[in-house]
Amino acid sequence: MMEAATPAPNPQPGEYVRIWADNFSQVIAQITGAAAPCLAQLEMPADFASTGEEDLWALITSSGALRGEMSLRVPPATVLHLAQIFMSEPVSAEAPLTADHRDALIELLRQVGGLVSTAAKARWGENQLRVEVAPAAPSWPPAEMFWLQAGGEGPSSMVLEVGLSAALVAELRAEKVEVAKTEAPKTETASSHSIPVPDSTAPTGAMDRLMDVQLGVTMRFGGRRLLLREVLDLTPGAVVELDRRVQEPVELLLDGKLVARGEVVVIDGSYGLRVTDASPLALPTGTHDG
Repeated sequence: MMEAATPAPNPQPGEYVRIWADNFSQVIAQITGAAAPCLAQLEMPADFASTGEEDLWALITSSGALRGEMSLRVPPATVLHLAQIFMSEPVSAEAPLTADHRDALIELLRQVGGLVSTAAKARWGENQLRVEVAPAAPSWPPAEMFWLQAGGEGPSSMVLEVGLSAALVAELRAEKVEVAKTEAPKTETASSHSIPVPDSTAPTGAMDRLMDVQLGVTMRFGGRRLLLREVLDLTPGAVVELDRRVQEPVELLLDGKLVARGEVVVIDGSYGLRVTDASPLALPTGTHDG
């Protein structure tokens, strides 16, 4: 009976949202130079507005050790208040809400997300967060709901509604940190008997001479296996669906090996990659000058 009455039956999702609250507070405090407490709540604040047409929806996609989605619903008053803080504008509830304010809030969330990725690594492992504006509420029903409240209660309160997808909740409950702890001693034991790998940040000798060698890299959006007859039936206008969603990071390959992940960008009319996660190259051992 006591367990059924507990208001937080799933502590792992709650812990993850508290990490968001802590880092949200940290970013605002860095901007304003003053303490900015932010709380994660299980119950919707009494003065929180119901869903409106002007609400900003943000979708946060997690990849890596944690895979799933998180939504944020931000009422216009909170969008304006947080954007004014981020843009160092005078805080005024009477100011018109502009597209610049919405863009500023998304950039603020991206900065918070970067800190969250680092803070959550020790608990759940390496993960990357992609923050983008959503045109409307997500199509998936939230498995867990929370509210982030900053600025205290009353008119100055800034509240964001948080929804966690079922996939993300399942990942948060997976206790992956326990696996990492049991594997860590094996890694340390193996490394004590392995041949040292040259440090690529301080190349010497033969490695130094290789630094100017040009290498061909490939950006991979996804893949799919096709039957031979499907390949032969390809015609102009045919669409081949890949095994990767639009929100997931694309991969950068060197000689077929993964070296980085990131977001696709356009630079002067050409595709580019903004790296969000880099994998160190496995350099050959036993290299010597000669």
